[in-house]
Order: sequence, then structure tokens, then C-alpha cells
Amino acid sequence: MASHSPPTPPKSNLPRPEAVSRGYNFASTWEQNAPLTEQQQAAIQALAHAVAERPFPSNLSQDTISMQEHGLSISTKHSASEDSGVIDISLVNTNQFYNWFTELEAAMKSETEEKYQHYVTTLRERIQTCDGILRQVDETLELFNELQLQHQAVANKTKTLHDACDRLVMEKQRLIEFAESLHNKLNYFDELENVAASFYSPNMNVGSENFLPMLKRLDECISYVESNPQYAECSVYLVKFRQLQSRALGMIRSYVFTVLKAASSQVQTALRTSGGNKAAVSEGVEASLIYVRFKAAANELKPVLEEIESRKPRKKYAQMLAECHKLYCEQRLSLVRGIVQQRITEVSKKEALPPLTRYGCSYLMQVCHLEHQLFDHFFPSSSDDISSLAPLIDPLCTYLYDTLRPKLIHETNLDVLCDLVDILKVEVLGEQGTRNEEQLAGLRPTLDRILADVHERLTFRARTYIRDEIANYLPLDEDLNYPAKLEQFANANPESTDAEQNPDVFKTWYPPLEKTISCLSKLYRSLEQTVFTGLAQEAVEICSSSIQKASKLITKKSSVMDGQLFLIKHLLILREQIAPFDIEFSITHKELDFSHLLEHLRRILRGQASLFDWSRSTGLARTLSPRVLESQIDAKKELEKSLKVTCEEFIMSVTKLVVDPMLSFATKVTAVKFALSSGNQNQTGNSAIAKPLKDHAFATPEKVAELVKKVSDAIQQELPKVMTKLKLYLQNPSTRGILFKPIKTNIVEAHIQVQSLLKSEYVHEDIQSVLSMISIPDLETQLDNFL
Repeated sequence: MASHSPPTPPKSNLPRPEAVSRGYNFASTWEQNAPLTEQQQAAIQALAHAVAERPFPSNLSQDTISMQEHGLSISTKHSASEDSGVIDISLVNTNQFYNWFTELEAAMKSETEEKYQHYVTTLRERIQTCDGILRQVDETLELFNELQLQHQAVANKTKTLHDACDRLVMEKQRLIEFAESLHNKLNYFDELENVAASFYSPNMNVGSENFLPMLKRLDECISYVESNPQYAECSVYLVKFRQLQSRALGMIRSYVFTVLKAASSQVQTALRTSGGNKAAVSEGVEASLIYVRFKAAANELKPVLEEIESRKPRKKYAQMLAECHKLYCEQRLSLVRGIVQQRITEVSKKEALPPLTRYGCSYLMQVCHLEHQLFDHFFPSSSDDISSLAPLIDPLCTYLYDTLRPKLIHETNLDVLCDLVDILKVEVLGEQGTRNEEQLAGLRPTLDRILADVHERLTFRARTYIRDEIANYLPLDEDLNYPAKLEQFANANPESTDAEQNPDVFKTWYPPLEKTISCLSKLYRSLEQTVFTGLAQEAVEICSSSIQKASKLITKKSSVMDGQLFLIKHLLILREQIAPFDIEFSITHKELDFSHLLEHLRRILRGQASLFDWSRSTGLARTLSPRVLESQIDAKKELEKSLKVTCEEFIMSVTKLVVDPMLSFATKVTAVKFALSSGNQNQTGNSAIAKPLKDHAFATPEKVAELVKKVSDAIQQELPKVMTKLKLYLQNPSTRGILFKPIKTNIVEAHIQVQSLLKSEYVHEDIQSVLSMISIPDLETQLDNFL
């Protein structure tokens, strides 16, 4: 069987116009934009599967096809539904087969072509329909594009219009704001006419309800114009506004003066009608009239004064407030001055200086308290400033000062002056000042001034007192009657000789000492520490000198020992009495020394130096400049020094009184030994044998026994007298013990020295038979018994 290639299906020569491609593009776009659901896709797949298996044409039914080696036999049997006949075709050769196949193929093509032709026809119809639709879509797209362009153009125009509208709205808002701002700014300038018309109106007065709001508006206009000097004609408006403000403040001043003057007149009229004269008005009625009735005027002035005080930071209103304070103080002073003067004058005629000072200060403090309360009612925001009431308080205080000063100048008593200091410092400034500190603030300058005058007068009188009563004191005979004065006091007061137990012991003191201690005790709490230190140093120095002078007079009148004990007694008392004063008695004195100027002037006159040579030390400035010499004097140390020297002199005098023979004997022995030692050193060759001490005339056993007896008698007779006198002058046992201790030591040492010489220079027989002396322990016991 010969092979042959399968027939090639006929190619379709149908053209594919542009509309078809657009259709396919549209379809693909449609497929993308409108995807099928799963159900629709399943239906399409089922349709495709059904179409894939096409049946044979109905006119062909191939039951058996047999081919033999020498020929091809095809028999076709139709189904029973069609022709019942059987077509038997015998194919002998290849040509017949090809013919038969061609016919079969043509039949099959005809059968299938009809179907596909119909499908092609349908597709062409649909393509045409799609082309129409695509043309419509193209037109629609073109219209849509055109519409889109138009929409974009409209949107652009709308946006432009919207932006323009927004700009216009913003510009309108800015213009409105600018207009409002301009209107607000112009309001301050436009107010000039309104305010001027109001203030120059005949019906406008301070009591009107429109006055204070109009004044407030005027202040706002002035503040605005002052803060914006860059505006045109700003200075002109500012001047006009200030003129109106000055007019308004002038109206306020006149109004305040009128109200205060009316209140003052009412009070004065009430005072005249209630008592006939000021003297007949009691203090209670007086306070009611002067303070209570005057307070009623504050209710009328309160709104205006509060407005002025609230604007006190501004200069004009601060000046106005000060004017109101001044007007108030003037009216109050016209009411109070006469009464205060009359009260102080009446008391000054009856009372001494201390009671007058106490009453005057107390009365003025009461007046200040009441005035401060009344002022606080008028000016609540200004009451803390004490200077506001100064025009009222100062004249009242000045009258008290003028009343006290003449009396103070003529006062010479230190006690009175010290009482004044206590009254001012303790009672007035201390106790009352602590309780009424605010009310006392206005009175304090005058009180300080009075206290300063009292201090000055007290200092002057203290110096005068120290000069007259201490430095220039002329002692009387009874002042120097020692020890008789002490003996009389001891007989009158046998049990009490201490100053703490018996105050009369001060009568035994030398008067300058008593005056010094009394003066310093008074001044210690009355003067400032620096002033008191200078006075104390001067007083102690002068008192010590006065006591030393009196000691010399007593020495001439009584005895040396009385003079010494008098000096020791009073120096000890002075030292003891100044110890409680917590001050330094050391004072530095500065003096100008011009002694070097003489040599400079001589050199200038000799031509050795020039007066105008400023480059050297001989220049005019240095030549005429004095030297400052400083010297420090410590009165307390000088007192200690004088006391120490006096005690040493007393100790030596008592020692010599008791053991002077022994001291002379020891001195002679020392001289002899020194002479012998010097002679032996000067000898050459054989030295001479020195004569024994007992062979000298002054050192014979008889002489030594005599001096020992003299010393023993002095201890038994003279030393008790000394101790009696010592007890008479020095009442303190410890003081006597301190002073007697070195005396005892000197006596014991003199005995030890003599006993030592006896043991070294005399034989034992002489010592036992002739030179028997008291033992040192017995001597010490005997001396201790004197205390």
C-alpha cells in the first residue's frame, strides 16, 4: 500500500482588518478588566470538549474496510436509520484509492466546511458587530478623552478660581484686621476730643461717676502714645493728653484739699463748741473729735485716693499722691499741733527732766499710733512708708526736742543723765518700741537725736566730773586719817568688814576711788562701748595717780607702811571693781610729729635742698607732711604694775623690819669673804693665814647672839603689829596670805642663811652655848600663826 501525505486543510484567505485587531485588543482588555467566573470557565471547557470529538458525517458509515494484497476493498454500511442498502466500493489500484479518498475528502470537507463556513459567517457578522462597537468605543474613548481634557481644563480653571478666591478672602481678612487695628489705634487719638470735651465740661467734677473712668481712659491714651513715638503727630497729641492729665490731677488736688479742709473746719468747730477752749477738752472727747469725726472724710475721698495709689508707679500719680500726703499732713498738723504743744508745755512746767522725757515720749507715741491708724484709713497702700507722715510727725517731735534740749543743756547731774539714757533706751526704744515698732518708726529719728544729745552731754559731764572730782580732788584731813579711819570703822562694825556684807565700807575708801567706781558703774550701761572705754581708761589712770598722791601724803602724815598699805588696799579695790567691765583698757593715742620739719627748713635755707623739688623727699608735700606717732597706753596694766611695785616695797620693808640684822650680817660676811678671796689671788709667795670669821668684831659669838635676839624680838613684837595693821587694811584673808607668803619666805631664808654660816664658821660649842637659834620648822609654825 502506497503511502501518501495527509491532505492539507484549505487555508482561509479572509483578510484581518485593523478593526479586527482592535477588536481582539478590546476583547483582551475586556478579559482583563472583566474576568470570567469559575462557573463560566467550566461551561466553556465543557463546550470545547464537546466540539473536540466530531462524529462522521451522516452519509458515511464505514463498517469494514478490507484491503488485500492485490486490491483495496471498502464497503460502507449505513445504519438502519438511514438507507438500508450497502455500498460496496472496490479499490483496485492506488489511483482509485486516491480518487476515492479525494472524493471522500471532498465529501468530508463539504460536510465540515458547511459548518465552519457557517461559523465563519457568524464570526464575520460578529466581527462587523465588534468593529461597529469598537468604532463606537473609539468614538466614546475619543469623546471620553475630550471630556477628560475638558474636565482637566475646568478643574484647572476651578482651582485657579478657588485659589484666587482664597487669596481674595485672605486679603479681605487682612484688610479687615488692618482696618480694625487702624481703627483701634485711631481710637486713642480720637479720644482726645471726647476726653477734652468731658474734662472741660462745666458739669464734670471729681465726684462724678464718669470722672474716674475718663481718667483711666486718658491714662491709657497717654501710655499708648508714649509707647508709639513713631506715629505722625504723636508728640503733639502727647502734649495735649498730658495737659488734660495735669488738669485732671489739679481737679483731684483741689477736691482733696476741699474735703480735708472741710473736715478740719468741722472738727475745729466741734472742739470750740464742746469745751470753749482746748484745755477744757478731755482726752477721750478730744480723740473722738479729732480722729473719729475726721475719719468720716475718708469715705468721701476713698475712691479717688485708691485710684491714685493704684497708679503710684507712674511719676505723675506718685507726685500727686505725695501732694495728697502733704495736704493731709498739713490739715492734721493744724488740728494736733496746738494740743500737743499745750500738753508738753504743761508737763514741762511741773515735772523734772526724766518724768518730762518719759511722759513726752509716751504721749508722742500714742499720738503717732493714732495718726498712723488714721493715715492707714485714708491711704491703706501708703501706710508702710514712714516718710509719708514725716510732715506731720516731725514738727510734733521737734517740739518735744525743743522742749527737752534747753533743760538737757543745763543738766549737770550724772544720775539724771543716766536716767534719761535708761528711759530712752530701755523704756521707749526697747519695751514700747518692740510693741509698737511701726508707729514708733516716725518718732525714732527724734528719739535717736535726743539720745545722741544725752550721750554727748553725759560724756561731757563725765569728763568734767573726772577732771574736777577725781583729778583735781583736794583731800581733806579726814580723807587722809589712816589708819584711824579704818580703826573707827572696825570698832563700829566688828562683825562685818566686807563690802558685800556692809555697804558702809565704801566710807573707808579714799573719795576719788569711790567717785571713780560710782561714775564708771553709772556710765557703763549708758554710753556706747567705744566712748565708755576711753572714759574708763582715763578715769582709771587718773584715779590711780590720785591714790598714789594720797599715799605719799599719808606716808608723811602717818608712816611709810601706812602709805604702802593704803596704796595696796585702794589699788586692789580699783582692780577688783573694774574687772566686771568687759572692755579693753588699752587705748592707742595718735599724735602728729613736726620735729623733722626744722631740719628740712634749715637745709632749704642753706640752699642744700629746693622747696619745689617734687621728685625728692624734700618736696613741699613731704616737707610739710607731719609724722603720725602712735603710742598705746593700757591703764589696767599700769595699775597692775603700780600694785606689783608697791607690794614688793611693802614686802621688803617688812622683811627689813624683822630680819634686817641678819641681812646686814650676811652682807658683811659676803664682803669679808670676797675681800679675802681677792687678797689671796693678789698675794705672791707664802699666803697669809686668813683670820677666822668669829674673830671679826661684827661676827663674834656675842654679836651674833645679839642679832639673833633682835630678830627673835622683832618676830615677837614688830611682826604682830605689822599683821594687825595688815588685817586692818586688807580684810580678805586670802589677800593677806598672798602678801604675807613672800615675807615669810624671806624671814625663813634669812634664818637658813645665818644657820648655814654658823655651821660652817663656828665650832659646835659656840653654837650650843651662845648661838642657840629656833629651828626652821618651829619658825614656820610660828609665822603661820600670825595669819
